[in-house]
Amino acid sequence: MLFSFTGEYTAQALNAMASNPKTDREAAVKSMIEAAGGRLVSMYARAINGPGVMIIFDVPDPEMSAAISGVAVASGSIQNAHLTRLYTTAEMRAIRDKRIKLNAAYKPPGQQ
Repeated sequence: MLFSFTGEYTAQALNAMASNPKTDREAAVKSMIEAAGGRLVSMYARAINGPGVMIIFDVPDPEMSAAISGVAVASGSIQNAHLTRLYTTAEMRAIRDKRIKLNAAYKPPGQQ
């Protein structure tokens, strides 16, 4: 399952990276995701709302995505974290098919 994790670095993290400019955050992230049984798809720097990060990763266990997010936030390195499940176009087609099957079972307010 694909997930997107975004967040902004805390002042603590920015100061630590400034003290060691050769720090390899991608290697650290990759190591954690692999320990969770997943794989790092891509990692990008972001400048929105302050210096931050966007990570796209794949894990077979969706609970591991929340655990990965929790480790990052609890470390004090990331703030304003957002974790989003991503869907392939094939998965979206399957979701639309299921939605069509459910339409008849749901009655909107006022139509019961």
